Amino acid sequence: MSKKIAVINDLSGFGRCSLTAAISVIAAMGVQPCPLPTAILSGQTGYPSYFCDDYTDRMGKIRKEWEKMDVSFDGIYTGFMSESSQIEEVFRFLDSFYKKKTFLLVDPVMGDDGKGFDIFTPELRRMMRELASRADIITPNLTELCMLTDTDYRMIEQMTDEKHLLTVIEQMARNMIAKGPKEIVVTGIRFRDSADGVQKMGNLAVTKKKSDLAAFPFVGESYSGTGDLFASAVAGGKARGDSLDEIMKTAGRMIELALEDSVREGVPRNDGVNYEKYLWMLTDKTYCDAG
Repeated sequence: MSKKIAVINDLSGFGRCSLTAAISVIAAMGVQPCPLPTAILSGQTGYPSYFCDDYTDRMGKIRKEWEKMDVSFDGIYTGFMSESSQIEEVFRFLDSFYKKKTFLLVDPVMGDDGKGFDIFTPELRRMMRELASRADIITPNLTELCMLTDTDYRMIEQMTDEKHLLTVIEQMARNMIAKGPKEIVVTGIRFRDSADGVQKMGNLAVTKKKSDLAAFPFVGESYSGTGDLFASAVAGGKARGDSLDEIMKTAGRMIELALEDSVREGVPRNDGVNYEKYLWMLTDKTYCDAG
């Protein structure tokens, strides 16, 4: 019987993010994605204009139908939430489907580049913190980790020493672990490698007892949806039993190649990266060792 993950996120027609990314990545990993849409958008919110059909009032109806079906999930994975009532719906979903053998992965999508998204009111931020504290694993970027731990991003931004930067981020993650999550993967950490001077982009996995960094050369551009691709791969890996460091390396390498391909082809940032041709890397659990 195939593993199943309930994926609670929005669906954007353009932008290669959210459910579009999650469904393709998780399915490629041999796990069944079961989408519960929070909204349907013509394109992700980075575009100058977009249509959005909010699904908050229908989330509960889908949950109730799934309750009638008596289904169960190996994992629950949540992404972008546009209002506090959506997180309230997630809590109701957890009451029904978050069981002893189910993992909860929360991608606390709240901001980037040191700034929170405009929609994040104090109440929405408070509730996202509560949701993150209930998770088994969270995948914040550095901005979001600062928001979750009340850390001044400007202090982090000014750090130039690689070891000092990673030590501080690791401590921030452990402060968050003390509030609930068992594992935290901090994504999109940009630094200059002290050994070879190369600017890199890394993901740092932190637990109570250890930390692991998976880093790759920074290609010079950032794209919409890469965080969604990474979090989706972590969710798929958790469901099929991969070790966290293994799936971090594989997902990071896949996204690195997709980024290089997109930069080479001049893909607009809002369109997301050309990842589809590299999904095969996620199907082979031995790829990272072989590569």
